[in-house]
Amino acid sequence: MDFRTFATMAIMNFCIAFGVLMGGCFIGGIGAFLVSRPPLSEMNNLATNMKIWAVVTAIGGTFDAIEHLEKGFLDGTPSEVVKHLLLIASAMTGAHTATMIVHWFTQQEP
Repeated sequence: MDFRTFATMAIMNFCIAFGVLMGGCFIGGIGAFLVSRPPLSEMNNLATNMKIWAVVTAIGGTFDAIEHLEKGFLDGTPSEVVKHLLLIASAMTGAHTATMIVHWFTQQEP
């Protein structure tokens, strides 16, 4: 994987995780309003609970990521292992950024 492909995938992972969490929280807040529950509290809870699922969505499922890591270890290519770990970290950063924004928006602590 060359640098251009890696950078593209890292940016996409960040944005996908960010979008999944932001969209899920705001649509979940609308749903909470429709069923007479406090929308901001529900958004805050969703942000905390959906974080891992946003990361899994961004990396394309856990089995593919684990398969790439295993292949890198077994083939003796540590650079591929590092690249895939950085892609996972990029998705985690996107999810965490979205969570911080939702917590800021709701003015509640996690």
